[in-house]
Amino acid sequence: MTAKDKMTTADKATAEDKATAEDKATAEDMAPSFGEALAEVEAILARLEKDEIDVDELSGEVKRAVVLVDLCREKLRRTELEVQDFTARLREDRPAAGEGPPA
Repeated sequence: MTAKDKMTTADKATAEDKATAEDKATAEDMAPSFGEALAEVEAILARLEKDEIDVDELSGEVKRAVVLVDLCREKLRRTELEVQDFTARLREDRPAAGEGPPA
């Protein structure tokens, strides 16, 4: 019996969680920036408005646009939460996490 065969259920779950986290990090690294995503959505919309998208490609283009819009919304949501956190810290006059008092 190999070491791999001896993995417990908890070990397997931990390994799967780690793999999922790595996959998510990789996906985020590969995701377009907000500006890139917005530009691609605008390009898709322009092609739709000009009837430049073949009916065979229409579903895929619309699906891509929806994915990009969702990505933009998520980036905006995260940014809004970060800004709210920063401004709340400023109002409370407390140091940010990981920052100590000024020297």
